[in-house]
Amino acid sequence: MHKKFISYNQSIEILKNLNINPSSTEQLFISDGLNRVLAQDIVAFENSPAFETSAMDGYAVKSEDLSLDKIKIIDKNPAGSVTKSEVTNGTCIKTFTGSLMPKGSDTLIPIENVTVEDDFIIIHGETPQERGQIVPNGFSVREVGENYKQNEILITKGTIIDFAAIGVMASLNISNVEVYVKPTVAIASTGSEILDLGQEQTNDAQIRSSNHITLQACATKYGADVNQMGVVKDDRQSILNLLQNALKTSDIVVTTGGVSVGDYDFVKDIIKDELGCEVLFQGVLIKPGQHIIFAQKGNKFIVGLPGFAYSSTVTFLLYILPLIFKFKGANESLNIKDATISHDFPKKAKKTIFTASNLEYRDGQYFINMDDKRQGTSAILTNMLGNIALLIQDEESSDLKANDKVKILIP
Repeated sequence: MHKKFISYNQSIEILKNLNINPSSTEQLFISDGLNRVLAQDIVAFENSPAFETSAMDGYAVKSEDLSLDKIKIIDKNPAGSVTKSEVTNGTCIKTFTGSLMPKGSDTLIPIENVTVEDDFIIIHGETPQERGQIVPNGFSVREVGENYKQNEILITKGTIIDFAAIGVMASLNISNVEVYVKPTVAIASTGSEILDLGQEQTNDAQIRSSNHITLQACATKYGADVNQMGVVKDDRQSILNLLQNALKTSDIVVTTGGVSVGDYDFVKDIIKDELGCEVLFQGVLIKPGQHIIFAQKGNKFIVGLPGFAYSSTVTFLLYILPLIFKFKGANESLNIKDATISHDFPKKAKKTIFTASNLEYRDGQYFINMDDKRQGTSAILTNMLGNIALLIQDEESSDLKANDKVKILIP
């Protein structure tokens, strides 16, 4: 059975080498662009600040005057206005946060570091040395271009827009931003034994499907639109109709069930025969989810995942998320980290194995354990509850010992 199966690393290499151009773009108001993928570089058209500005409330002076016993106040300089007065030796101008530094000044003395007597300030500190330590030359003056410089690329294409990116764009007076259109993922569960949400059970052999709902939530979380196809029976024509319709409206079509070796596992044969897709791989030496089929038709993809809930969820993370990232044009990849396992854990098969683990982050490091995780088949979706990571044990790895360093995938 395993002769036609490829390794996990081989399957991921095929995925990496897929040449997928991101979807078309659209213009959105910047705040509506949150969590979308930027389709353009954001370039500063000016320096920020464009002029030296005050970083706090205080008195603008010449640094050489810090040695004086007192300095005369000659004007006020509110934010938003430009004072015509100029700082000369022995004079200062009261200046506020965000105000342009007056001509002639190079240092700002904070309000709390002076005492005002009549029209003069007296700088705290008994000697010129002490005063220089309290308020060094250039203190509290924002330099030209401190925030960003003209023609600097501030945010690169492919970045997922967050609140900081929105703030930077607003500071550049950018109101609309170009983003990639979200990819569409069609999701369906196959199986005559499964019921959709709200359907009434009529015999004990029927089970409630969670796969299509779970995977919809996962696809949405990672930035795709979802075409929810629901549940379809193990009927060849019904499955063919569903897949044909899904291909018309979606970039990626995902099914669960019908990919193993049973009499009613039609999905893999329909993908190859009726739809005429190019099968990039069928069967991977992984656990869970070895009976996966990954195919391409034109610029679209059909992926048949196993029917068990844990299997379909893990394989969706491993294979559909990278596709979504490519279609989104995002600079994203699977979140794989180093961790320490807290106890012994055996290697159970000569495959790449993904095991749901409890995840803890402390002292700058990740730690995992399998405490209270249920043992059994790959139908146990409850093992994905809580703060979890998937322990990755590759084909050639051996049994793990407590405190071994391991690789984990954090969903």
